This record gives sequence, structure tokens and C-alpha cells, in this order.
Amino acid sequence: MSALTLDHILVLFEEYVRQSGQRLDVLLIGRLALYAYGSPQAQTHDVDAELRQDVERVGTFLKQHGVPSNLSENISGWSIVSLPPGYRDRATVLHERKNLRVAVLEPTDFIISKLRRGTEQDFTDAEFVARHYGVTAQAVQMAADAAIAASPKDTALFVFCKAVALFLERLGQ
Repeated sequence: MSALTLDHILVLFEEYVRQSGQRLDVLLIGRLALYAYGSPQAQTHDVDAELRQDVERVGTFLKQHGVPSNLSENISGWSIVSLPPGYRDRATVLHERKNLRVAVLEPTDFIISKLRRGTEQDFTDAEFVARHYGVTAQAVQMAADAAIAASPKDTALFVFCKAVALFLERLGQ
């Protein structure tokens, strides 16, 4: 399967809305979001997104069109470490048509989403977004603190704090 493009996914979402007659509100994360942020190297073969409705139906539709997906009603719940509260309200709308709204996380929230997992690729993706949008170390630390405050007290917070510290060193600010 060739890499997915944002344009291809938008066409599929438009088709889903047309066929189903249902409203679709999508918050893209992962590599498709990175592509939307302007990374020329962002390539993916799946869709990672939060949907407000019809998670199973949209997943089935995408699968029927050869597109694997990781869909949820709550991307903050993909980790013990929560996303900073209000992430949905801060999201940037990329595409809006009748019954379809597609958004991406605000850049600092995207960085936190990447640091929650903390792979080398996640650090690279987060660094691209931080540098591209001029996200400061202070903004990342404030968002990390908000994420920690919203998270259950767990040893995973220790690992997240280490990831944040390493990322801030990498930014060199």
C-alpha cells in the first residue's frame, strides 16, 4: 500500500459523509497531522484520529477502502498521561464542509501527544513541530505540567517527565 495523503483522507471522509448522511467531526493525530503541520517527510499508512461519533462505522468504511485506522472517542485516554485539558477547544480546523469538520491538535498539544509515547520517531516529529511553529521550552513545560495535573498518579508520569526533560534538552532552549 502506498503512503496516505491528507488529500486522500479528506476525500474519503467527504465520501463517508455523503454516503452515511451523518455529521463527522475528526481530530487527526499522528503522522497525518504531522503532514498537515508541513512536514514533507511525514508518511503514514493509517489514520490515527479522535471522532465524536460512529467510531466503528468510520473504521469499517476506511477498512473497506484499504485504510487501516486507530480511532477513538478520546485520544487523551490512549496513555496514562492525559493530554492537557482543553485540547479539543484549541484544535485548528483544517477542513470544514457541510457535515464534515477535520482538525489537528494545537502544536504544543501535538508535542505532548508525541512525548507521551516517547519513541525516537515521536521525538523527531515533536521537534519538527516545535521548531516549525516556534514552540518554546516554557510552553512545552507548561503543557506537560497541565497534562500531569490531569493524569492519574502513576509511575508512567515519571517516565513522561523524563521524556519531557530529554526533549527540552534536545530543543536546546
